[in-house]
Amino acid sequence: MGIASGVNAYPGMQAAAEQTTDSTLERINILPQPFPVALVDFSDIVGEPVNFDQYKGKVVVINLWATWCPPCVRELPALNRLDQTLDAAHFALLPISIDAEAVAIVQPFLESLGLPTFNSYFDPQQRLRDVFPLDTIPATFILNEQGELVAYVRSYVDWDDKNVISFLEQFRKGTK
Repeated sequence: MGIASGVNAYPGMQAAAEQTTDSTLERINILPQPFPVALVDFSDIVGEPVNFDQYKGKVVVINLWATWCPPCVRELPALNRLDQTLDAAHFALLPISIDAEAVAIVQPFLESLGLPTFNSYFDPQQRLRDVFPLDTIPATFILNEQGELVAYVRSYVDWDDKNVISFLEQFRKGTK
């Protein structure tokens, strides 16, 4: 059984050939057309339910991560810097921890990394498994302004790349 026999959650999610690249942004797969996603609740730091519908009108960068995942932890400082540079009127960054212990371990962990104000969301029951494959993390999924999946990457990305903002801009329909 080869890689091609695996089930893909979305069109265009076939395994790509291994490639060397100067930019990890090239790892991001852009879907041939936008794909609707189901609305599944996850939670904020105080346990209030959140879903992607609340972010319609913005390009949403969803990063699924866990404290026990070294590549995920490696991404966090750069994601924090990205969040500080994104125009909140047009973009939303939603880092979502899938740690079973949620806030109890995630917040102290973030503080230990020097990221006490990093705003993570939580999916301890991994309900988002109904929307996105969670077998590989870190995983980042990008939604367009209509809340449709337009791109994904199931690997580490250098979010400090100087081209990140222009890469994300391509998913905007323009100013309203």
